Amino acid sequence: MKTENSFTRVSKFLSLVLRHEPDKIGLVLDAQGWADVEELLQKLHAHGQVLDRGGLQDIVASCSKQRFALSDDGQRIRANQGHSITVDLGLVPVEPPPWLYHGTVSRFVGAISEQGLRPGERQHVHLSLDRETAHQVGARRGAPVILSVHAGRMHADGHVFHRSANGVWLTDHVPPQYIAD
Repeated sequence: MKTENSFTRVSKFLSLVLRHEPDKIGLVLDAQGWADVEELLQKLHAHGQVLDRGGLQDIVASCSKQRFALSDDGQRIRANQGHSITVDLGLVPVEPPPWLYHGTVSRFVGAISEQGLRPGERQHVHLSLDRETAHQVGARRGAPVILSVHAGRMHADGHVFHRSANGVWLTDHVPPQYIAD
């Protein structure tokens, strides 16, 4: 990987393979979403994505969103969250802070007001600890709208929250009564 552009391209392809379509390259993830690093590198190469172990480690270490994790022994890799395929990340329920935030764009606000925040094709709704991160998330699709989520109240009412390895807060659904803008 020689350029920033190729680095980003390979990182996005890794996200696709490790979060949504491992079968695109014939990769099999275990129940917790882990893939063997050597098998991943071989299958990436067979599909035109040239990457070595050092390049993979660079992607994992330098990804500002910390999307990926290597196992302690460095032999396996997985996405930290954002899966549309069923995986069990082994996250334990944790009490959230009183407020969490969600970045979106105005075209979705009407549906969110009626239905709340839903995971869509992912396993969980993703929430941010601060407004700045939510702003960055929302800005990927246009002018961001930041929604405040009464996470503490949701938790007190029995809703379950998890925190992924990279600090993203996850829950199954945020009903509309817990959302403020």
